[in-house]
Amino acid sequence: MPTRMKAAAALALILLGCRGEPPSAAEIAAARETRPALERIPLQIRSETGTHDFTVEVARTPEEQARGLMFRESLSSGAGMLFPFTRPRPASFWMKNTLIPLDMIFVRADGTIARIAVNTTPHSLAPVGVGEPVVAVLEIAGGRSVELGIEEGDRVAWSGGPAL
Repeated sequence: MPTRMKAAAALALILLGCRGEPPSAAEIAAARETRPALERIPLQIRSETGTHDFTVEVARTPEEQARGLMFRESLSSGAGMLFPFTRPRPASFWMKNTLIPLDMIFVRADGTIARIAVNTTPHSLAPVGVGEPVVAVLEIAGGRSVELGIEEGDRVAWSGGPAL
């Protein structure tokens, strides 16, 4: 898809978020068709309960990060999306046009988890953030961090990110 078309599709998705109502089935289908393929990488979380392996999509550009997991109808237990930042910064996300609950894991520069927002509310405009600079946010299926025993202070690692 040409760059200009990608930008137009991303703008349309953002504008959908301004309506104040959940997207229709047709809008979800259209969003699925215009979703660019993102790089997938392995990611590990080391906790007291063991090492947990995920394969995550990487949202690197502002457009990819603005879209995130919007309009996804499911997310497998071993999948997620990583939002890496070029330098540590405070981060805040919302759930507009996100159809499924997510766990948001905020990762410090040393790879430790600063905060986990568990089972965030789909379609919510309430900001979900952390009160300190982070280098990335990882989104996984809602409730998965509790199922796996992942907690604040555990370590997250991926290629190009902090090492375990």
